[in-house]
Amino acid sequence: MPKFDLALNTPIMNAAGSLGFALDTNAPVDISQFGAFVTNPISMRKRTPARGPRLLEIPGGFLLHTGYPNPGLGSAIRRYASHWRRSPLPVIVHLLVQNPAEVSRMVERLESLDSVMGVELGLPPGIDAGLATELVNAAIGELPVIARLPLENARELAPALVDFDLAAISLSPPRGALPGPQGEIVHGRIYGPAVFPLALATVEKLVETGLPIIAAGGIYHQQDIDAMFAAGAFAVQLDTTLWSGNFQSH
Repeated sequence: MPKFDLALNTPIMNAAGSLGFALDTNAPVDISQFGAFVTNPISMRKRTPARGPRLLEIPGGFLLHTGYPNPGLGSAIRRYASHWRRSPLPVIVHLLVQNPAEVSRMVERLESLDSVMGVELGLPPGIDAGLATELVNAAIGELPVIARLPLENARELAPALVDFDLAAISLSPPRGALPGPQGEIVHGRIYGPAVFPLALATVEKLVETGLPIIAAGGIYHQQDIDAMFAAGAFAVQLDTTLWSGNFQSH
């Protein structure tokens, strides 16, 4: 069993990248439905927005390429720690991670804040099980840790993480590529209802590890949430459906 449980009043939260670095209580989202708030991805150092086309539509969704712009962890703490402290929801900080030494430094910084309930490690696309275990091991400390696995190879990675004291496993959007307006190839993350069948099938397999699974991917309706829970998910994360402000659960 995980060393740290996530104390969620309700098993619904936003996905990283969907609601900003700090919760805006004036946003058109019913936060009473949520058990926690997950920040936008934050890296050790500042990242600037991606160049070129950023959003390309496909049937059943869209491809998004942003580059995960953020001010870097130090600046993020200075800007948002007070907001996290006043947040009506527990705060989970999503970290973009590259190497174990960086992970240790970032988590140590967050452990000193009483405003953070846990961390979510955004493991990079294409990662293998060896590096995944090193990154997760470097994050284990005083805070609950969620390992966010790339949806494409989550089934291969998850078994390597069962012996760690993880609070849960979550899923990042699948990645793909499309021709841009000038014929260039644009790589990015895929969102939309078309992702749901792949996400549901992945969750079904991941629950077999015995780790708590936070489902995500293509969840746009209450029946999608119900199906994820029926498959054994511990909680769900909502992403771009929150941008419309009209999602309602019961």
